[in-house]
Amino acid sequence: RALYFITNNPQNEVIALQLSSSGLLTGFASSTSTAGNGSNGIDASTNLPAQPDALFSQSALSTVPSPDGKGTLIFAVNAASNTLSVLSSPSLSPLSLTLLSTAPLPGDFPVTVSASPLQRTVCVGTTGSTAGITCAPFTPTTLGPFDAIRPFALNQSNPPTGPLNTVSHVFWSGDESRLLATVKGDPDANNTGFLVSFGVQQGASGAGSCVEREGVVRSPEGTAVLFGAAAVRGGEEGDVLVTDASFGAVVVGVDEAGEVAVKGRAEVEGQVATCWAAVSPATGTGFVTDVAKNRLVEVGVRDGVEVLGEIDLTGNGDKGLIDLAAAGELVYALSPGDSETEAAVTVVNVRTRRMVQHAKLGGVGVNGNAMGMAL
Repeated sequence: RALYFITNNPQNEVIALQLSSSGLLTGFASSTSTAGNGSNGIDASTNLPAQPDALFSQSALSTVPSPDGKGTLIFAVNAASNTLSVLSSPSLSPLSLTLLSTAPLPGDFPVTVSASPLQRTVCVGTTGSTAGITCAPFTPTTLGPFDAIRPFALNQSNPPTGPLNTVSHVFWSGDESRLLATVKGDPDANNTGFLVSFGVQQGASGAGSCVEREGVVRSPEGTAVLFGAAAVRGGEEGDVLVTDASFGAVVVGVDEAGEVAVKGRAEVEGQVATCWAAVSPATGTGFVTDVAKNRLVEVGVRDGVEVLGEIDLTGNGDKGLIDLAAAGELVYALSPGDSETEAAVTVVNVRTRRMVQHAKLGGVGVNGNAMGMAL
């Protein structure tokens, strides 16, 4: 197995970090070109390229088992190129990535991607001057073409200015029957963020599915700056943990018609911007991160939505965490670093609530632009 993310540098690459049978990083890594270019949004507070959180998003890459059973497919956005790359990783040699295809997108500045093995469809969120969602079928060796954009009226630029008023995360419901996306609002401009849900018509055997053109757009009560999300497996069908950078996180239920109901709200004390989320299969609880706080905050997502505690990681020297992934008893979180701090991955055991590994990434060419995290 391996852990994957993108450098999001001008010459974009997928970084693969090998995992041992226990889930820890072995120290072996590889970097593979996406044949595309990364980029940075513009930080509205400085009018400079944003770093860290260069793309204002969760899930800059997505992985699925290859439909032929021969490894993993890795989908990665190239923000400056307006393209999506797909690479393959063989089961027996997960660091030996091969670039299969790079497909043009009908939108500007792609920042988030999610692939569904059930639907054999991959969808991308773009947040530049042409913002919205576009989808394409995939096979073990091919990708696309992408369909016409499902537009969002964000009135953005290329590159976009954020993080407010940008696309946050494209993802599938827990049963992969609906495509969902979160978009940040801008409270100062009285612009409300929203969650949009699209129905899916399953394609013929071996073919990609058709994502509906019109989505159901809802602004969950009490939310403003919706960011990353994770399906709550084992709870009510359709439940999703969604972060909100203005206060913490909510759990919402999304029904078959795309209607959204807030089931609970968790306010994270001392947060700067709670933005990324994962749900642990071991504990059935959520974990959220903040780019300016070096900690994991645990959130109950089933029997009562509340902050259960935090895992303080300040001792490792990182400044904060962005994308994260959960597998077994472990959570992997990316700290992209900055001009003063080296990029790193922190591995935490969620049962013991302790950091079990902290791996620096400067040796593989990773800096503050890095985004995404997937197994």
